[in-house]
Amino acid sequence: MAARFNKHRSVLPRTGLPCRARAAALALALTSTLAACGGADDHVNQPVVSGFVGAVAADEPRAALVARDILAKGGNAADAAAALGLALSVSLPSRASLGGGGACLAWRPGEPAGQAFVFVPQGAAQTNAQADRPASVPLLARGLFLMQMRYGSVDFADLIVPARNLASRGVPVGGLLAADLAAVQSSLLADDKARAVFGNDSGHVLAADDILVQTRLAGALERMRIAGVGDLYTGALAQTFIEGAQAAGGGLSSADLRGDVPVAEPPLTVHARGLDISFLPPPADGGVGMAAAYMAGGRGGERVVAAWRARQSGKGSATMVADAQALLNSGSLSSGGALPALPASTSFVVTDRQGQTVACALSMNNLFGTGRIAGSTGIVLGASPAQRPLPLLAAGIVHQGTDFRAAATASGQNVAADTAAIALQAAVAGVRPQVTNGNGRANFVSCPGGLSGGAGRCFGWTDPRGAGLAVGSTPVAH
Repeated sequence: MAARFNKHRSVLPRTGLPCRARAAALALALTSTLAACGGADDHVNQPVVSGFVGAVAADEPRAALVARDILAKGGNAADAAAALGLALSVSLPSRASLGGGGACLAWRPGEPAGQAFVFVPQGAAQTNAQADRPASVPLLARGLFLMQMRYGSVDFADLIVPARNLASRGVPVGGLLAADLAAVQSSLLADDKARAVFGNDSGHVLAADDILVQTRLAGALERMRIAGVGDLYTGALAQTFIEGAQAAGGGLSSADLRGDVPVAEPPLTVHARGLDISFLPPPADGGVGMAAAYMAGGRGGERVVAAWRARQSGKGSATMVADAQALLNSGSLSSGGALPALPASTSFVVTDRQGQTVACALSMNNLFGTGRIAGSTGIVLGASPAQRPLPLLAAGIVHQGTDFRAAATASGQNVAADTAAIALQAAVAGVRPQVTNGNGRANFVSCPGGLSGGAGRCFGWTDPRGAGLAVGSTPVAH
């Protein structure tokens, strides 16, 4: 069961089991214990690529190190980003559980603009009278799978292994997760299943450096590793998830899991000062705000999105993307009032040695989503957008011809778009940004002279006010 980076065996989720041994492993994976896996991650953690392997910046250090290890083993940016997103579902389930969603922007040298993958959390198609805490459809795994299928170079199953091992062996609680746990302590401790995972023997939530063990989540990840991501949406794992979600008041059905799928959309594009810039498109409309703020010096993104949302009710994603691009082309970026308080999110950027880049923003539509867990799957349920506004998911990638220059993304509720724009401007210039936007936290990767101009000048950056990690070369102007 060693994790090796092979070419894709199939682009479709596997639906059958190849032998009795795997069938037995599936049964074990659905219980609260996980069969020992023979050090499957040891192979991944041995670097075989020398020199510059790329750069990673994320809000959570252990997930960032997972991505770094994938790059060091020879995986590309899409492989590393998918592994990072899955690892966040273990180390930062307050903002990036398998029960949530998000959006990713991907670009590789030779492409004019790249591709956006939008998998923002969706609610149930029909309201269930017994759903006291409506949940979102779990789109994270499906979205990462689609992105990695289009841009990755290895078997997606191998990328699940690091997250599975973090869940089964335990991971120290990081600073951001500890702060999130403290913020919603009473709600988490009120639910038996959540308390069993996130509480301690003294009746409090886990604190920084406490060990978070999630054996049931490890089982769900192992199930997906063996049976394919599709099993969470149409297979036995899907049925287990639905039963758990309904018992937790989430109100999801099998039709919801089958019907909600991620979409691949063209990104929004801007050409400025000789640079080509791509942004996340609607319905990840933080990209609209980020583009507007970038062109306005890092200001006004929230108000542009407020006006945008007021005009877009009921439109399909393709229409919204076309409308947003036309708006940016016109330069008439009208502003509305302030948005209501928006949900929390998390973000990350990965660039590999070839310049391929992925920038993602993820959310649960609320800290810890509904605050409940979907039964024996161990998956924290995201919150339905029917109960609260969508988060601002913002990401941008800059290139000059075929040469990568910069990428940035950010979290920070209402200031996420402005924060991401400020970070992208700094990344293009190759300097650390002066970000003072309240709770805004940015991540970026910068190659100020272009990757072809010398990888030694490329570096990753994460806001020092947060608890994140940037790994890569670090020379930078002040």
